[in-house]
Amino acid sequence: ADMNGTAIENFVCVIFNVSFMNCTWHVGRTASGDTQYFLYWKNSKKENFTGCQNYVKDNHGRHTGCRFQNITIENKRAHFLVNGSRSGQNIQTYEKKIFLYEIEKLTPPLNVTVSCTEASHFCEIRWQPPHTSHVKRRACFKYELVIENK
Repeated sequence: ADMNGTAIENFVCVIFNVSFMNCTWHVGRTASGDTQYFLYWKNSKKENFTGCQNYVKDNHGRHTGCRFQNITIENKRAHFLVNGSRSGQNIQTYEKKIFLYEIEKLTPPLNVTVSCTEASHFCEIRWQPPHTSHVKRRACFKYELVIENK
């Protein structure tokens, strides 16, 4: 059986708010309407694969994404695997390995305060690093200030 084009495409994951992860994908171009996809993943080599518990579905009820909670970012490659099934057609398996810290969207810096003294035209801006599950060293963060004169 020809399996070209049955695998998912445009697989993207993003981690946000410290421990939430969303993964999305597009249905394979030649996969028929009754194809169903299943996502499995593991955070490191030692673990076993676990299946998605919370799928995102399209109008046809096909799985096109997964939502995760309580993700811990480790300094290892996470391994994602999406396979599919439908009556009478083999679905090509899709695999991807990702360093989770590379797909993390950081929260904004915390407790941003601005205090200005009118007399000396001097302002002090302070903040704390964003929340994150794994970065312990403050020196890891770089910041950019955009100051607009209103």
